[in-house]
Amino acid sequence: MPIWVAAALLAGLFQTWRTALQQRLRGQMSVDAAAVVRYLYGVPVGVLLVALHLALIGGSLSGPSVPYLIYCALGGLGQIIGTNLLIMSFAQRGFAVGTAYSKTEAVQAALIALVFLGEGFGGLAWLGIAVSVGGTLYLSLAGRVASLREVAAATRQPSALCGLGAGFAFALCAIAIRAATQELDGPDATLRALETLVVINAMQTLMQGSWLVAREPASVPMLFRTWRSSAQVGALSACGSACWFTGFAHAPVALVRAVGQTEILFTLLFSRFFLHERMKRTDVMGALAVVGGVVLVLLGR
Repeated sequence: MPIWVAAALLAGLFQTWRTALQQRLRGQMSVDAAAVVRYLYGVPVGVLLVALHLALIGGSLSGPSVPYLIYCALGGLGQIIGTNLLIMSFAQRGFAVGTAYSKTEAVQAALIALVFLGEGFGGLAWLGIAVSVGGTLYLSLAGRVASLREVAAATRQPSALCGLGAGFAFALCAIAIRAATQELDGPDATLRALETLVVINAMQTLMQGSWLVAREPASVPMLFRTWRSSAQVGALSACGSACWFTGFAHAPVALVRAVGQTEILFTLLFSRFFLHERMKRTDVMGALAVVGGVVLVLLGR
């Protein structure tokens, strides 16, 4: 199995796990504070991953350049903005709609990467991206819309617009991360990805942490009082991001994100086997579409 495929699958698993834990953490602190713990506690985990890679595989760290730091800052900011837009879509009472439209990120990333990075691939891969995104939309919107006309109407909802904006921000974030890993001069793509993870998490801690100190100083002590649960969220976030970054370093962003759509399958499995919720026929059909799209992406690669 190519390393970028394994990385994308693991990223989806870690992201689902982290989201479940972070939802529990949200009951103890504000949205911004819950976001900061991902980066704050992710930095030491990222440093540990770099150290383990150097100890087990070897290599040497690359010297950062000014363009590299700019790409890292753009990637980190893009993730923060995308997360905030996604949360805004939830505030519009459109959790499912906002989440569904944010998953168009793979298609948006493919178009942006084609224009700015010149990353092109065959028609089968494009079809696979479309099918996997379509399957994700179907899973999220089944039972809420009954026709294409209703889908079009849902697209004009504030939650959908915020979701599309979130997908665009996440796509730009992923492309900036890939550009950053390509800017480093080291021969080991995985090590370059792990280095980039540490740099971006440190920048995000500074960016969103400064915002938290300025706007919600009373929330700062909670970052440390909840260190046990916060550290778990940070560790899972760092491991998930390490997998995403590794995938981006080895393959085009759109293909990695398309395979990463399997995240929604992990969510379905979690609800079935841990929450003992019954899967509906629409769940099975949507899941099969996502899997079929991923298979087409791999065949088209």
